[in-house]
Amino acid sequence: MKVKAVAKGDAVSVKMLIKHPMEMGRRKDAEGNLIPAHYITEVTVKYNGEIVFHSELGPGVSMDPYLAFTFDGAKAGESISLSWMDNKGQSERVDAIIGGT
Repeated sequence: MKVKAVAKGDAVSVKMLIKHPMEMGRRKDAEGNLIPAHYITEVTVKYNGEIVFHSELGPGVSMDPYLAFTFDGAKAGESISLSWMDNKGQSERVDAIIGGT
C-alpha cells in the first residue's frame, strides 16, 4: 500500500493506492474457467485510535484502488494507521507519518 498524508493548516489530505487484484468473480481465464471473487471489503484509517475514514468496497471497484480523503485535527509529524481486509480474510496494515507543506 502506498500512502501520502500531508497536513496543510488544520486539514490532512490522505491519498492511498492499494495493490489488489479486485476480481469480481465473473471473469473467465484463458481456459474458460471462472476466476474466483477476490476483492477488498473494507478500508479503515485511524488517527490516535479514532476512525477518521472507513469505506466498504465491493467487487465493482477496479484493480489497485486509489482512495483519497481529508480529515481535520492532526499535525505534521504525527502518524495515522491504515488497514484493509478482503473477502478471503487477507489484510494489510501500515502506519504513515503525516508530512507538512
